[in-house]
Amino acid sequence: MTTLAVKVLGIDFENPFILSSAPPTAKIESLDKAFTLGWGGAVLKTITPDNYEMIEASQRYASWKCNGRVCGFENIEMLSHLTIQQWLDGIKYLKQKHPTKVQIASIMAPVIKEEWQNLVKVLNDSGIDAFELNFSCPNGIPERGGGMAIGTSAEASAMITEWVMEVAKKPVFVKLSPNVTSIADITKAVEKAGASGISAINTVQSLMGIDLDTFEPIPNVNGKSTFGGYSGISIKPIGLRCVAQVRQNSNLPILGIGGVSNWRDAAEYMCVGADVVQVCTEVMVNGYGIIGAMKKGLSDYLESKGFSSPADLKNKAIANLSTHEKLNKQKQVYPHVDDALCVKCGKCVMLCNESEHSALSLIDGHIVVNYDACVGCSLCSHICPKSAIKMK
Repeated sequence: MTTLAVKVLGIDFENPFILSSAPPTAKIESLDKAFTLGWGGAVLKTITPDNYEMIEASQRYASWKCNGRVCGFENIEMLSHLTIQQWLDGIKYLKQKHPTKVQIASIMAPVIKEEWQNLVKVLNDSGIDAFELNFSCPNGIPERGGGMAIGTSAEASAMITEWVMEVAKKPVFVKLSPNVTSIADITKAVEKAGASGISAINTVQSLMGIDLDTFEPIPNVNGKSTFGGYSGISIKPIGLRCVAQVRQNSNLPILGIGGVSNWRDAAEYMCVGADVVQVCTEVMVNGYGIIGAMKKGLSDYLESKGFSSPADLKNKAIANLSTHEKLNKQKQVYPHVDDALCVKCGKCVMLCNESEHSALSLIDGHIVVNYDACVGCSLCSHICPKSAIKMK
């Protein structure tokens, strides 16, 4: 029989869908609702020492839409506003009410050993199941030397990981930033420092846009703005690449993050090495209720493939990732046009001509392929408005 249950570092996840450390995990009441609806767990919004001041900007979100859907989302929001005691009380309440739900404490402190270790010690026996070290927040915190300022340095990441591992009683995941030259180098550094697992990725540093009437950046905070964290379905390719590179360089468990909006996205992350996936932006734009379809979709898929659990998907695609040099460049594919779907708009002909190869022509109402000129690049299949072209 198919199950959605997954065990990672001795932690039992009733399903592989958990909420990311973000606005949807900022309140105890919200987490209560999410757990009731079926989420397997949550990474709590990043907990900091009580004297770590958080003053937010307004407005602090911006979005990019395609066909009415939020495809990209930028935020400049910071960390949790709850005190440590409020979190301790909330974690206890949630663990008593939802004992099977996984709670992971995201934490951050100034780059001072005692601050990090004191925070870990306070939370060690709170009822949490693991820690997640926030070395990757790009929103305001790097200006203080934290967040992404740590995660872009292998040395700083390793140092703080070592501090935490000296006192942590629970597994420790390090949350990595995509805003680095080599995520593999950071992975190796924190693994050597003793990290139990990896969370990847945090948001991509971005600038959403410029108002061309006022020349003010977006999101607009009284005429000014700053670089923020970009998330949503448009960053999935970046997240998949990063998780795959982490897996290629480490056997540590991975919590996959970045643009997960449905069960298919989750399955893809598992195929490149993720044990569990985190979801944020899709919840922010469509609500906690998406979990029902995600669980059913993944369960149906696993059953259709004859898999017994999500663990059967893990690393399925890793062996198929190679260097460009090792790709088979002897075999070529060519475009095949479905005349029943083709509307003879000529777009493929124009763009093939303008993109170097001039391999397509519109003759007597049919798209004709010049096989001597065609290099099988596949551009025509991607830009056809009716999906009438397939590469074979």
